[in-house]
Amino acid sequence: MTAGISEKNRLLLDVLVRSFKGPFSTQEASEVLKIPEDDLRIKLGYLARKGWLSRVKQGLYITVPLGTVNPKEYKEHPWIVANRLYAPCYIGGWSAAEHWEFTDQIFNSIVVFTQNKFKKKNTTIQGTDFILKHTNKKYFGKIKSVWIENTKIPVADPTQTIVDILDDPAIGGGMRNVSDIVKNYFKSNYRDDSSIKSYIKVKRNKTVYKRLGYLIELFEIDTVDLMNECKTNISTGYTLLDPTVESKGSFNSKWNLRINSDLTK
Repeated sequence: MTAGISEKNRLLLDVLVRSFKGPFSTQEASEVLKIPEDDLRIKLGYLARKGWLSRVKQGLYITVPLGTVNPKEYKEHPWIVANRLYAPCYIGGWSAAEHWEFTDQIFNSIVVFTQNKFKKKNTTIQGTDFILKHTNKKYFGKIKSVWIENTKIPVADPTQTIVDILDDPAIGGGMRNVSDIVKNYFKSNYRDDSSIKSYIKVKRNKTVYKRLGYLIELFEIDTVDLMNECKTNISTGYTLLDPTVESKGSFNSKWNLRINSDLTK
């Protein structure tokens, strides 16, 4: 025995540490260790109970750094977990807005756009809530790569973030929070009026033009060209400004929106 672990298990852990820099499945570990999955499943469960591994979810583990104070409570970074479970995917919505410093609002859940189909929109892993949104490959968006603990994670670029939350305000925390994010975007060095027009065309949701045009006018954002682009492309019929709240309020005929959320307060 060495520091509470047998020599055999210590060697096994050493191989896992050298082989995997993030979450690994029982099958992947079996291939590396040349141990049958059924036998290894029991072994990994034992090592997780002893705190040498941390269980992300059923059949998925991470190694625990030596010296961890509470090894059984050790968690993988949520963005790494998302990238492992839902790839091809990208971090978006309010999570991307936080990353680009467009909001000071603190969200306890992670928004993930994924090309994979899933049974539940909301899921909890290692105490973190994940909000999943399916997206087709052709609407996958413009993404940037950020490094988290030596792992490359795709995240919506600043402009894609804005288009995504205008398309679905729920993943931006509702229109009141979305409006703050949009204002901060247009004040930032990331602002790109040309790109935002092309991104909206790819999204193919004319309600985005309505919401963006309304916000540009409401907050007197200096962009005549983008304002005209929005006005030219709005669809007929009224749409809720904020689909996350009750359907009420006045009708704005210029933008074909029902103003069911007061963004001036």
